[in-house]
This record gives sequence, C-alpha cells and structure tokens, in this order.
Amino acid sequence: MKLTLVDQVVLYAYLLGIVLFGLWFSRKNRSSRHFMDAGGALSGWVVGLSLFGTYLSSISFLANPGKSFDSNWSPFVFSLSLPIAALIAVTWFVPFYRRRKAVSAYAHLEERFGSWASNYAIGCYVITQTVRIGAILLLAGMAAEPILGVDIRIVILVLGIAVIVYTLAGGIEAVIWTDVVQSVVLTVGIVVAIVAILAGMPEGPKQVFEIAREAVDKHGQNKFSLGSFSFLLQDRTFWVVLVYGLVINLQNFGIDQTYVQRYATAKDEGAARRSVWLACWLYLPISALLFFIGTGLFAFYSVHPELVPDDFSGDRSFAHFIANELPTGVVGLLMAAMLAAAMSSVDSSLNSCATLICSDLAPRFSGGLIRDSGQQEESDRRILRGATILIGGIGILIALSLVGTDSILDTWWILAGIFGGGMLGLFLLGMLSHRIRGLHAAIGVVAGLFAIAWMSLSTMKESPLDQSLRLPFDSFLTIVFGTMVILLVGFLTAQVFPGRSDGDKDR
Repeated sequence: MKLTLVDQVVLYAYLLGIVLFGLWFSRKNRSSRHFMDAGGALSGWVVGLSLFGTYLSSISFLANPGKSFDSNWSPFVFSLSLPIAALIAVTWFVPFYRRRKAVSAYAHLEERFGSWASNYAIGCYVITQTVRIGAILLLAGMAAEPILGVDIRIVILVLGIAVIVYTLAGGIEAVIWTDVVQSVVLTVGIVVAIVAILAGMPEGPKQVFEIAREAVDKHGQNKFSLGSFSFLLQDRTFWVVLVYGLVINLQNFGIDQTYVQRYATAKDEGAARRSVWLACWLYLPISALLFFIGTGLFAFYSVHPELVPDDFSGDRSFAHFIANELPTGVVGLLMAAMLAAAMSSVDSSLNSCATLICSDLAPRFSGGLIRDSGQQEESDRRILRGATILIGGIGILIALSLVGTDSILDTWWILAGIFGGGMLGLFLLGMLSHRIRGLHAAIGVVAGLFAIAWMSLSTMKESPLDQSLRLPFDSFLTIVFGTMVILLVGFLTAQVFPGRSDGDKDR
C-alpha cells in the first residue's frame, strides 16, 4: 500500500514539525550542563510524560500487540510490577539522587567502590542502550516499510539521522518536550486503532472477546491468559515474568541513566517523585490497551482470513492493519504515532549515553589538563556532540544488522538481561550496607557475571555446554539470578573478609 496524499501530509508534517520543535530548543541550550539537566527547572508532569514516552517505545507499540497476537497476555505481567518498582523508587532512589545533585547515575559508584565500579556500570549501560536503539529503529522500519513502500534500511537511516539532529541541537530539554508531544500522539493513536478494530468486527465488539476466549492453546490458556501460575522456573510463568519485570523496572528507576537524569531535570524532589508516579499510572493502562490491540487483531483476522498475506507475523500484524484497513488520514496519524514511539526512546538513549561519556568518562582521560573554564566548556560540548553522533551511528548499524530477526520483544528482553549484567546488584550492595567495600563488591560482580554467562549459555538453542551442565531455568531469570548472586556473594565476602581494601572510598 502507498500512502494517500492526505496521509503523507499528516505523516511528513508531523515528522518535520517534531524535528523543528526539537531544534527550537537549541536557542536555550547554551551550556553543556543545560544540555544534560535542562537547568533543573521542569515541572513534574512534563518529566512524567517524558518518562512515559521513553517507556512506550516502538518495542512496546509494535511488539506488545505482536506478542498477544501470537500467544496471550503473559508479557503484560511485566507491567504489573511497575507500581511496586515505582514505590521503591520514590521512597529511596529519587531522594538519593536528588540529595547528591548529580546528573550521572553512576558517579556515586566510584565514590563508594572505586573507578572500576562506575566503569563497569557505564559500560553495561551504554551497550544496553545502543542495542536498544537498534531494536527500536528496526521495529519502526518494519512498521513503515509496507506503508511507505520504502526499503526498511532507508527508513532506519532517515529516522535515526532525524533523531540525532534534534537531540544534538536541543539537548535533554528538547528530548523531554518532544517526548511530551509524542506521548500525546501515541495515546491518541492507540485509542483510534482500538476503535477501528472493534468497528471492523462483523458481529460487534463482543465478538473480539468471544473469539479470544475460545482460542485455547495446548496449555488450555486463552488469549487473555496471564500465563501459568505454576512455580516451574524453566517455563515463562506468571511468577517468572513478574519477578523479571520487578528487577528490570527497579533497574530502570534506580540505576538507568535515562531515568535518573530525568530526576535531575525536575524543579524539586516533589516534582521528581510525581513524575515517577505519573509515568507508572499512564503506562500500566496504555500497555494493557496495546495487548488488547494484539488480541483484537487476532480476532479481526480470524473473521477476515482473506486479508492475511503470506508473510504475516505477530510483530507485523499491527503495521499491516494500519496500512490496509484504516481510512485515509488515520493511516498517517497511526504511522506518526509509531514513529513517535521510536523517536521518544531513541532520543533519550542518545542524550543519556552522551551525558555519561562527558560527565564520567572524559574527565578520566583528560587528567585535569584543561584548567580554563572556557576551554573546558568547549571541550564538553564537543564531547557531547561527538558521543551523540557516535552512539546514534552504532545504533543505526545494529538496526541494519538485525533486519530479519523473528521476535524483537523476546530478543530485546534477553539482550537486556545479559547486558544488564547485574548492575542492580552492584547498586544495592552500596545502598544496603556500609560494610561492603570495593573488594567485596568486585568479587560479587565477578560471581554474578559468571552466573549470567552460565545461564545465557544454558538457554541458547545451540549451546556449547553439555546437556548435563545446563541450568534448567527460563532465560528471563538470567538477570534475576545474576542480581541475587552479586548480593549474596557480596554480603558473604564482607562477613568472611571484613575491613577495608586498598582503593576503597568512603560514601
């Protein structure tokens, strides 16, 4: 399908408008510090909508409907852990970072355990976010290709470059305000899509629920099932997804630079707390609506099998519906919503990675050689620009290399668990006990990485491990067990070898 003139006007006007809107903030971006924290003057609702937009990436916008289309609502359990993680975040994490007045999420790790700890955390974060950029751009390309009639690689390149441009010019303030606009567009697009699906059912909206309840899989679960409630750790049960979601969401709110940097942009601690709750209570129902879209599409194409193409898949179902079943004008709106989902996450990752490279890594290599404040400011601005372009470019290359991957959501979740590397465990060691020193934390991290590597190899389809050496656990538990091992080994080591080790620093 090719876009009509009206749809093209809607889509391209949005893309041009959002880029120009982001560039408009370049007039306020007069210092490297403002590039990173927007002057610390933003309202809680603005920061909260930005956090919500970051959460609602194209991974959620396209992959969540794809999962419920192919199976059931089991992945929605991930979202159910959000309120628990948000409560912990506003109670401990937000006050912790606001007291420090630091724009970096990892500077305190160096003060607590030494430079190795912050280097490790920053490395894990940058790798994770760069891969995430690639996955997001890929999903956006998959959605746009059949609608625009343009090769997916061209879509990835154009979209990636557009985000790099306005992020480069406007800094974190441009990122946050464009996220606000894109969050509104996303929400409107989701509601419009649901109305269109329900309107397309021959027997009315109730037919969606009837078909979904009757579609029982081999485990006896229908399309609305949240998964098995058994306690088997080798299967992706309700409890496995819930625990995985809790660890990932705690990692997001507690040690993810994308989120921690948002806390610094809020005008005060109360605004930062409100932003977390707003993002939580917005994402929970919106993610449910996204899974409902997948279930609705399953029902829609069950009664309209003649509309299903040969290369149909869950990840492509929503994009196919938008391209072929929606009226003129609405197609452009939904296409804009999908691209908004991608852009609102990519820009956050770009700015956060650039901030870490400038604030944490670059000073170690300069060795204090730059003493003039004007020269330092110019150096910081060059680093921020260069890092933004570098990370964005690598993300684009990753997206291009991932073209043809089957299930993007599963792939991303597994990669997030591996590259997360138990960072949450290291952070919690520093927060929970003053007795934990650098040596104890280092031993814990090594043990955690060993556990993560072992579990990752165990869950591979073609694993190099002998069958007798494989751990019988679902891949979602990789980061969970990695975090637990770091905590357990760190605390035990502190009991066996108490006292200070060389290079340790007080809190």
